[in-house]
Amino acid sequence: MPNSNAKMAPNLAPRSAWPKVVLDSCLAHGLSPQSSVQRRHSQSRRAAALLVALGLTLSAAQTAAPAAPSSTPPATTAPSVPAAPAPAAGLPAKPRPPAANYVALGVLYYDQGNFGDAYLAFRTAAEADPSISGALLGLGRTQSRLRLYGPALDTLKKLVAQDPRNVSGYLALAQAYQAQYVGTSDRNPILGNLDAALKVLDAGEAATRGGESDKLDLNLSKIYNERGYIYRLQQQSDKAIETFKKANTLNPDNGIILYNIGDMYYATGDIPQALNYLQLAVIADPGDPFNRAYYAKLLALSGNINAAKSEAAQAARVAPQNPYAVGQYGVVSYLAKDAKTARAQLMASIKLDPLRYPEFYYYMGRLELDQGNLKEARNNLTKSVALASTTPEYLYYLGLSYERSGQDAAPDKIKALDSYSRAARLAPNYQLALDGVQRMR
Repeated sequence: MPNSNAKMAPNLAPRSAWPKVVLDSCLAHGLSPQSSVQRRHSQSRRAAALLVALGLTLSAAQTAAPAAPSSTPPATTAPSVPAAPAPAAGLPAKPRPPAANYVALGVLYYDQGNFGDAYLAFRTAAEADPSISGALLGLGRTQSRLRLYGPALDTLKKLVAQDPRNVSGYLALAQAYQAQYVGTSDRNPILGNLDAALKVLDAGEAATRGGESDKLDLNLSKIYNERGYIYRLQQQSDKAIETFKKANTLNPDNGIILYNIGDMYYATGDIPQALNYLQLAVIADPGDPFNRAYYAKLLALSGNINAAKSEAAQAARVAPQNPYAVGQYGVVSYLAKDAKTARAQLMASIKLDPLRYPEFYYYMGRLELDQGNLKEARNNLTKSVALASTTPEYLYYLGLSYERSGQDAAPDKIKALDSYSRAARLAPNYQLALDGVQRMR
């Protein structure tokens, strides 16, 4: 088992975990990665123009998606769209904007992470004209983000049935199967999800090879990249790396694919190779805060603290509203033993996005544990486990927080044993967890 400071949960997913949001907004849509700052400014201008053109403001006029709870039970209801008011007697009904306008608005909301309003826009478009593939694609992907997995799968199956050449539809359907697998605590009913996702990608590859030849390499790179994610979830590390490298061969300058190869090497404990590919990802897309922030963490884990702090600070400075960049600055600061900066950056990241990155709750818990604040340590580590219940390190440190005693909390050996035991079941060779179990018995 690698050092617990170094070996963290996969950045996929629950980046889950799907932390790499850039993949969704760029690669899965066939777009070229662009500086997040440029994207944000461009989106804001286009969103304002579209809202004026549509003559509506979804976030004010319609019911937004309910706030996500602090734990992670799957949502069961979707945001509702109230009926439009009837026109006054004697006045002609106001023409409804074209469905394509709602699709464009939904894309902007989705790329900004505003999934509630994106859902409303895409659903309106799909109801107005269900033949528009972009409406179904956006609706299915947004339903998945809102943890409406069953409806998402139904929507995306409908999409690929009516538009069998739509490569993005196959990718989104495979992603929905993975999201349900990662986001569901009881996996027994959905054990076939990953195999189903692979079959979807096989169909997507067949559609790609029968489609436009000028897009063949690009589309195949997307499919191989998605397969790599599934192999990783199946714990087939060598196969995942091989598949990501196939995607890289077809699309050599894509920073997201390079990121994924580096991330996979990190998951196997090969930090030098992970650093190599993350450095290439930064070179390929210098404005991507995910690449730079992750590269900074790997530099810190390899012992190059000064370079790591510089890279992490730059990532957070370039994208101060990006929770991943801000949070990794906190992680790097923690590894550099700069508790003050670590606390400030981790808290800022959690405030920006309380549910996407369990890693940052984990490091906040580690920080509080180091300082003897057991109540806060337990609180943060519990949240990290709630968001990523299959990560043994999170469970181990939660157990450690319950084993210890302090002025603000008494030890709880039952909860400590439970956490250690769960960690050991997930990673049978995790010696720290095994030792914890032995101490509690």
